[in-house]
Amino acid sequence: MKPVRFTLWGLLLALTAAWLLANTFYPRPFTYFALCDALTQYTGIIAVAAMSVSLLLASRPGWLEPRLGGLDKMYRLHKWLGITGLCAAVTHWCWDLGTKMMLAWGKLTGPEQEKPSVDSSPIESWLYAQRELAEDVGEWAFYVAVILIALALVKRFPYHRFIRTHKWLALLFIVFAWHGLVLMKFSYWTQPIGWLIAILLGSGVFAALWILLGKTGEKHKTRGKVASLTHYPEAKTLELEIEPEPGWPGHEAGQFAFVTLRAGEGAHPYTIASAWTSASRRLSFVIKALGDHTHAIREDLRAGEPVTVEGPYGCFTFGGTQKRQIWIGAGIGITPFIARMKHLAQTPGTRDIDLFHPTRVCPPEAFEKLHADARSAGVRLHVILSSRDGRLTGEKIRAAVPDWQKASIWFCGPSALADALKTDFIAHGLKADAFHQELFEMR
Repeated sequence: MKPVRFTLWGLLLALTAAWLLANTFYPRPFTYFALCDALTQYTGIIAVAAMSVSLLLASRPGWLEPRLGGLDKMYRLHKWLGITGLCAAVTHWCWDLGTKMMLAWGKLTGPEQEKPSVDSSPIESWLYAQRELAEDVGEWAFYVAVILIALALVKRFPYHRFIRTHKWLALLFIVFAWHGLVLMKFSYWTQPIGWLIAILLGSGVFAALWILLGKTGEKHKTRGKVASLTHYPEAKTLELEIEPEPGWPGHEAGQFAFVTLRAGEGAHPYTIASAWTSASRRLSFVIKALGDHTHAIREDLRAGEPVTVEGPYGCFTFGGTQKRQIWIGAGIGITPFIARMKHLAQTPGTRDIDLFHPTRVCPPEAFEKLHADARSAGVRLHVILSSRDGRLTGEKIRAAVPDWQKASIWFCGPSALADALKTDFIAHGLKADAFHQELFEMR
């Protein structure tokens, strides 16, 4: 999570510092309208900058992924930038609306609006002439954006509708870019804050057009077909095996891919549960039945049907210098560890590994495969059945792995359990950077 925090706060601090070089939070003379103008400019800059970087991340630039620790981390940053942009935009709107309301009620007397001087450049005069239109269009775009971002944060909103409606934000951003271009102080464009905003606006508009044209992830897409489907009703999971066409570059254990099974549903992200070999050329995914889409896969999908796979993505690839590793795959979070065990069965490693798998159910057929994979990989498997063993805790792990302090921990599963275990282990002396987590939530 460090790259996410550093990037978010680094962007905000850089923007604030650049803005302070051109302005101040304490204008002189200190009047309501001077303060309102300063804060409106500042919140508008933060909002449009956050949305610019958020869109850049949504376009999935490959050069950024290793720098931010994987696409899952990029999407977490995308989410927080969206929330930051929304909060800044709401604050921006409140200052503007509140001022207009107080003027309408006679609580304030508005100052005479500054106009470009007679010797102003043609560009400044033209931008001034667009102000009223930019304000009106920006306000209505803001209302739509608030609704779309709110829907994106509601997990009950169907995924396929989220995918369709979320793309509209790219179109709205172009409106916001126009709004910001016209209404930002003209004097800023000759200063560092203007240069920074120009770069961000240009990047954001390019990313928005890239997304709207359907170019996202295009270079990483490979066609294929369904090879087999195996249903485990007790665990409410489905094992999907895909045979990609030539062009799939291969993957490391722990990575994931976007799989499109139905064009109308869009691409869903799934962790790859198989090691890659050029001989078998198969990709395996273990999918949990969580909604209409996953239920429809079981009912409608048949072997031989065409699919599209985009990837591989992610940096949850079991690296590091530690010779000792502790793996925790909670529920469906077991999938990256299955892939890694299959890889170790083909290419044995030198690490000493314990795998903990907390789960509510224990389907015999699925767990026979899991135990077989663990034996082949030389991994010690600990199945924690909640009805029998209770909740997995740091204390239980430390009791089973006495030399845990020499280990790196790799976790995939519910974020609440990850937070509890990470907090507990750090409190007992584990270094924070020894705890690796896959943030497998794309919204």
